[in-house]
Amino acid sequence: MFNIVEMLKAMLFGIVEGITEWLPVSSTGHMVLLNQFVRMNVSEQFMSMFDVVIQLGAILAVIILFFRQIWPFQKPGEAGGIFKMDVIRLWILVVIAILPSAIVGIPLDDWMDAHLHNNVVIAIMLIVYGVLFIVVERSGIVRGRQRVTSLQKMDVRTAVLVGLFQVLALIPGTSRSGATILGGLLVGCSRAVAAEFTFIMAIPTMAGASLIKLLKYGLSFTPGEIVILVTGCVTAFIVSMLSIRTFIDYIKRHSFEPFGWYRIILGLLVAILTVLQG
Repeated sequence: MFNIVEMLKAMLFGIVEGITEWLPVSSTGHMVLLNQFVRMNVSEQFMSMFDVVIQLGAILAVIILFFRQIWPFQKPGEAGGIFKMDVIRLWILVVIAILPSAIVGIPLDDWMDAHLHNNVVIAIMLIVYGVLFIVVERSGIVRGRQRVTSLQKMDVRTAVLVGLFQVLALIPGTSRSGATILGGLLVGCSRAVAAEFTFIMAIPTMAGASLIKLLKYGLSFTPGEIVILVTGCVTAFIVSMLSIRTFIDYIKRHSFEPFGWYRIILGLLVAILTVLQG
């Protein structure tokens, strides 16, 4: 049955997903906090499915925003053959980059859910990576090392190294975008390129993770549940469109240090809530 209250809750979760999925602040950490104060009147299994579906909305935003960079086919009548070779090359690098996390993550998915998906791990990783962002920005490690200033300058070595950093994001609270952006900065990418490559990597990475969850939980929903899923998905899509554009514009002129401080504060909040509930 249609429930306006649950629909509003779904919108709130979609807003949080659309903002935090793309910023290096950990969407998981925010969902932990949100779940403390907003409880959807659904089963635990449906909530797991809901988390997957709103991620699909966020992925769709990336596909639309980066369509020109990722669409591999020429327009009819254009010279140069059927394919855009620079885009084909980019996708090859993306596949190379996501292989390490796929090799590690797929067989260990259930184990990590059971052993690492808890508030203590999330709080620790929020704080650790927050400190790392501050240290990297203040130390000047990345200054003068930005040899990869466009996606066209990405090479296999850089893609592999960024992909290895994405493996770290399998630990909840790390933030997939946070780990890969930090890795991109350390291996010589500009802030904008590190973010853009991270977002494009998210398409197969998150789509693959979502497919695994979909196969695990199935697709049998009531009409009311479908309304909730669509509401959360559409909200995540719209908010993702806005947050990605804003984030890209921001990092062209500013450092990641504010995100580091934000992560530390969020990690402390998660830790305090965990202690109070314990």
